[in-house]
Amino acid sequence: MDRLVSSHRLVIDRPKGSHHNVYRDFVSPLDYGYLEGTVSGDGAGVDVWVGSLKNGAVTGVICAVDLLKGDAETKLLVGCTDEEAETALRCHNVGSQHAILVKRPT
Repeated sequence: MDRLVSSHRLVIDRPKGSHHNVYRDFVSPLDYGYLEGTVSGDGAGVDVWVGSLKNGAVTGVICAVDLLKGDAETKLLVGCTDEEAETALRCHNVGSQHAILVKRPT
């Protein structure tokens, strides 16, 4: 799936329903990927959760901290309903991970 977010190509490397490549028990509840040509806190592209809304707008961000890994990242929510945003947030509030959701005002 290729889409543009701003001027960056959105690459979906973990489609909804797929297993994480390292944590095999984790099944992605939404499409998950990154913005090509960007760099986030972990040195990889800026992470993106993609929801079912077709407008392609940024609907919020998740600010996540992983105490075990010692890193912090911001993950964009693109086209996510309120329910999808909460689902993504739950993925980042397990174990050593802690996160908050900031919704874009409508």
